[in-house]
Order: sequence, then C-alpha cells, then structure tokens
Amino acid sequence: MRTFANLAVTALLLGLSGCMSTSPAWDARFGEAARVAAAQQVINPMASQSADTVSGVDGKAAQGAMNGYVKSFTKAESGTQSGASINFGTAGQ
Repeated sequence: MRTFANLAVTALLLGLSGCMSTSPAWDARFGEAARVAAAQQVINPMASQSADTVSGVDGKAAQGAMNGYVKSFTKAESGTQSGASINFGTAGQ
C-alpha cells in the first residue's frame, strides 16, 4: 500500500510539473546581453542625423590602403613565402 501511495504522489508531482511554465520569465530577457553589447559598441548613436563630414584619411591614402589590403589576399609568388608556415607530419622534409 505504501508503494502505491509513493507511486501516486510521484505521478501527481510529475503531472503537475508539466503544467508549470518557467519559460516566460526567461523569454522576457532573451537576447538582452547581445543587444546591450551591440549598443555599447556604438560611439555615436545619432551619427546618421549629423551633416558633419568625416575627418581622417584623405582619398589617396584610403585608396592606397585598400589596394594594399586587396593585394594581401593574392597568392604569393612561387619561391617566396610570406607569413608563418607550420608543417604538420613532415619530419625534416
């Protein structure tokens, strides 16, 4: 009889736990950390409203920097190596 009572209480508790919902408490703040991190990375949220020109690099310097950046992705000439080289599985070859 005691075993039946324990099983009945266990089944009742398991059945009631299925009706309990904790998700709304978690869903209310879902993604908040990502939104806060993204907002903290914005220097001036009203930058699109400003008519001030951007100061900094002139056109020729920017073009040179972009050309260097694009050229850094081209394949190096044969016989020359740029950057570090790590060989796995080659003992002295």
